[in-house]
Amino acid sequence: MTALSPAPPPAAPEATPVPTRETVPVDHDVLLSFLTEVFTGRGVPPGRAAEAARALCHGDLTGMDSHGVANLTRLYLPLLDEGRADPRAEPRIIADLGAAVLLDARRSLGLWAASEAMDLAAERAEHHGVGLVSVRDATHLGCAGYHALRAVEHGMIGVVASNCGGQRIARPPGGAVTVLGTNPLSAAAPAGALPPFLLDMSTTAAPTGRIRQAAREGRPVPEGLLRDDHGTPVTDPSAFDAGRAHLMWLGGEVGRFKGFGLGVLVEVLSAVVSGSGRGPHPDALAGDGRPTGRDDDIGFLMLAIAPGALRDGAEADAEELFGVLTDCPPVDPGHPVRYPGWHEHHLASERRARGVPLTVDLYAELVEVAERAGIPAPVTLRGER
Repeated sequence: MTALSPAPPPAAPEATPVPTRETVPVDHDVLLSFLTEVFTGRGVPPGRAAEAARALCHGDLTGMDSHGVANLTRLYLPLLDEGRADPRAEPRIIADLGAAVLLDARRSLGLWAASEAMDLAAERAEHHGVGLVSVRDATHLGCAGYHALRAVEHGMIGVVASNCGGQRIARPPGGAVTVLGTNPLSAAAPAGALPPFLLDMSTTAAPTGRIRQAAREGRPVPEGLLRDDHGTPVTDPSAFDAGRAHLMWLGGEVGRFKGFGLGVLVEVLSAVVSGSGRGPHPDALAGDGRPTGRDDDIGFLMLAIAPGALRDGAEADAEELFGVLTDCPPVDPGHPVRYPGWHEHHLASERRARGVPLTVDLYAELVEVAERAGIPAPVTLRGER
């Protein structure tokens, strides 16, 4: 009797393609020119478009890729195409007390309007020692840290707080519905000859952009960022948009009230002061625990502080302060002590010189944008296009 041949193994199910992390470098100035042209093609005036491009590229320059060029097609072009952002809107001053201004952004592009607001705050700080610009009816500002650094360009300290308008992403500790956004908070300060101090953070354990970027790349997120309704840690980032997991607060389980408290503080500073849309609105109470609402009518707080207007010697004191931090003896000599903003400053300098690394998948998106707009795609430093 002839032995039967073993049956062939069942075919493996076709795997879902996972985006690659391979990158291609694009010259920073070339990328800025391309993005400027894309924005002008959507009706944004050239000066505004160039500023929006710089704000958008800040994320890629400083390693915050989730808040950089990846959001061009996912956030900013849809805002313009859907009419939720007005490319030519002229912000209007509602109240002006000299050191404090209330500004209606009138749905102008937040990447540009936030910088304008910080420049106005710095202008007022030159005369009063402090300048506060509260903004309502705004759209997404990108990396809050970019706009905080605008104050540093004037030799001042910059503070930025932004809510998410009517979008609700995070639940209060012990709560069953979402009431707050990721509510970013940023501060920047001159450090003399050293790189500027720059703190830029969401008040949740991670911004949604980082979670969604991990989902696109098919990689897990660390424990401590997401959990399910039973409090079990979740590492699958796709569970967030599927409604099977929600964001935790900065500080983790033990320190969650610190992150939550900061999130509420940002809501007060950005929304209550300006009169913008709020996450904690009675409408939120009808939620089902998943993210709700839209990030329209966002509120900003732009604060510029000019210590030099109050006393002499502040600049030297700041340089000494940050110098002491970097001179602190490290536990591991291979990992010297550094403060927030140090690594970002040096990474940005390197990427300006050597090119901004974009994933192959993101670069392909930009090529598609270029083809639809009828403009040349940015040529990579490898000569590919």
